[in-house]
Amino acid sequence: MTLRDMRAAVVLFLGLAVATGLLYPLAMTGAGQVLFPRQANGSLIRVHGRIMGSMLIGQYLRGPGLFWSRPSATAPVPYDAKASGASNLGPDNPVLRQHVASRVAALRKADPGVRGPVPVDLVTSSGSGLDPDISIAAAHYQVARISRATTIARGQLMALIRRYTVPRSLGFLGEPVVNVVRLDLALWRREGARRPR
Repeated sequence: MTLRDMRAAVVLFLGLAVATGLLYPLAMTGAGQVLFPRQANGSLIRVHGRIMGSMLIGQYLRGPGLFWSRPSATAPVPYDAKASGASNLGPDNPVLRQHVASRVAALRKADPGVRGPVPVDLVTSSGSGLDPDISIAAAHYQVARISRATTIARGQLMALIRRYTVPRSLGFLGEPVVNVVRLDLALWRREGARRPR
């Protein structure tokens, strides 16, 4: 390799490094801030200027008057974005079976009057371990418990579920889901309570 070839390689390397490592990230960050500022900053939910959470990350709230999210796979802190990842437990793993059985028992204990099958997303974590969404069936499963624990009638809770249901992407991809973070925040506002824990 000649000196000229080495110089060309170094110039090409530096040019690509600046273009892909500096200019492109700056351009994408700037475009995100201008075109989609809420999403680019984490889809944060603010109440009176205070950050209450993110629409993208579930929260560990287990009050009887709140909708419960999918179980989190992050440990030791639930819904810890720094530890995002699945449990990696396969369907035949006895540890997963034990976790599912204990979660089903906890749901039955919290609402002994509900006899139907427990929706799978209330007893298994998502791939990221941070999912803030549940199925419509999982939201409906919790209505009776929440109605008893609050002053909200079941019909009003069903209307809230419909309001915070996110339709299929592009109208045909995936299934409709309910964003639990936004739904619980609506319950908190409605009840005029302190922030649920």
